[in-house]
Amino acid sequence: MTEKTAVNYTEAQVATIVEGYKAGTSVEDLATQVGKTVKSVVAKLSREGVYKAKAANKGKASTTKADLIAKLALELDIDAVVIASLEKATKEALEALVAKVVFAN
Repeated sequence: MTEKTAVNYTEAQVATIVEGYKAGTSVEDLATQVGKTVKSVVAKLSREGVYKAKAANKGKASTTKADLIAKLALELDIDAVVIASLEKATKEALEALVAKVVFAN
């Protein structure tokens, strides 16, 4: 006995969302066009290999702990390797330290 699996998206729907997404149509608009939820369309686009997640920080580059330690090392004229263990500190603590050191210099 062969079981049929339910087809969630027709070939036409897949073509519509893939082509629309590549053309710059928002996921929200595509979901409305094919009568699916935004999450469903995102999942389908991901499975099709075309979805690109939005950046978490809009327009702002994320500073890493390593970046903060490198900045501290530069400001204090210390080899970054010597203070590398500061990476165990919280990011907030490192940011506060960098702000004080940069302000003092």
